[in-house]
Amino acid sequence: MVTNPPQLRPDLAPRARIADIPRPGQPTIGMVSLGCPKALVDSERILTRLRAEGYAISSDYAGADAVIVNTCGFLDSAKAESLEAIGEALKENGRVIVTGCLGAEPGYITGAHPTVLAVTGPHQYEQVLDAVHAAVPPDPDPFVDLLPASGVRLTPRHYSYLKISEGCNHACRFCIIPDMRGRLVSRPAHAVIREAEKLVEAGVRELLVISQDTSAYGLDLKHATDKGHRAHITDLARDLGSLGAWVRLHYVYPYPHVRELIPLMAEGLILPYLDIPFQHAHPDTLKRMARPAAAARTLDEIAAWRGICPDIAIRSTFIVGFPGETEAEFQTLLDWLDEAQLDRVGCFQYENVAGARSNALPGHVPDEVKQDRWHRFMEKAQGISEAKLAAKVGQRLQVIVDEVDADGIATCRTKADAPEIDGCLFIDEGTEGLAPGDILTVEVDEAADYDLWGQLA
Repeated sequence: MVTNPPQLRPDLAPRARIADIPRPGQPTIGMVSLGCPKALVDSERILTRLRAEGYAISSDYAGADAVIVNTCGFLDSAKAESLEAIGEALKENGRVIVTGCLGAEPGYITGAHPTVLAVTGPHQYEQVLDAVHAAVPPDPDPFVDLLPASGVRLTPRHYSYLKISEGCNHACRFCIIPDMRGRLVSRPAHAVIREAEKLVEAGVRELLVISQDTSAYGLDLKHATDKGHRAHITDLARDLGSLGAWVRLHYVYPYPHVRELIPLMAEGLILPYLDIPFQHAHPDTLKRMARPAAAARTLDEIAAWRGICPDIAIRSTFIVGFPGETEAEFQTLLDWLDEAQLDRVGCFQYENVAGARSNALPGHVPDEVKQDRWHRFMEKAQGISEAKLAAKVGQRLQVIVDEVDADGIATCRTKADAPEIDGCLFIDEGTEGLAPGDILTVEVDEAADYDLWGQLA
């Protein structure tokens, strides 16, 4: 059976960044955070609670009294990666607590690694803390162990993920996320706004809004208004846009009300960027996936979005080799991609996941056919990306600086690029004095398949 290596998985979060220096004798916990940005937010919440209790956080196995491994269970390749990380932590440290999506299958973990100290499921923060307390008792020093108001963050200081809900009400046949994380549970809008305000006050310049289904935000709350804020994605986006930071929306299902977000992008309140998981384009494939099967109407919707906001960048992910996918169905996907001209594209090769209903479907596609279709799909997507980026040469774009290396080369992102998953814009001259988080205007002078080069305007 095929398993997708990390470079074929567009669900990965940035590498966690930990920069704690323990005081002498301070109990110290290591953290390995795998999987998507939603899991990274869970790791941040766990570590914030631990730091508040006086624990130091270590990025080194040897310096930790115990290690938490926050796992991913999205695909079999993600499960394999999680088991490998648990094994490495056991080998290097020996005292390991497992949490996250794969923790929903404790027998699967203990069957491979019976010596782990504890296994907890996704967003079970209290159980993780209990396991840490049992393994490494807290020893806080109230005069030394101070916690920043923004909590512990595992991303660079200038951007942060903002999780607005948990769970999902969809029943896609290839996905077990609802089984692991439950049905939709939205955070109150005023709580989301307050967290965003604290992040912006702490220096965050870009808010990356995430959930399992961002456009369904507030549905479980009946879009109620509480403390002056309505729990609806359009209202939330408008409120977030008033804070002065870039606001980028991820995991947006193409419900009809999504069109209400596009004028906010045209006005500059939120970034002209939509991350929408289309998954496929052939109606029969989509029906087998138990996904909405209106690809033609989707093309009309994309055209309407671009009519309102010509600068909008659309990102999506797709699955090739889904059970029953014929060559004709795959060709329909390629033809649809030609028409849709999406700006950013990621692609999975289908693989079975324990518990997914798609495992029982007939007509599983041979691995070599999946691989061939993936290459053909990515070749098509690369050509579209190359042409779109070439058209930007000579344009002036606003960018945010992510890093300036020792050679003075600045790695930046345009409004069309999310961290880690999209392209970059590089500046190699006149970067003295630039720092991560700076937002500036650049004139594009060179383009490649996925990245741009430019100079300060």
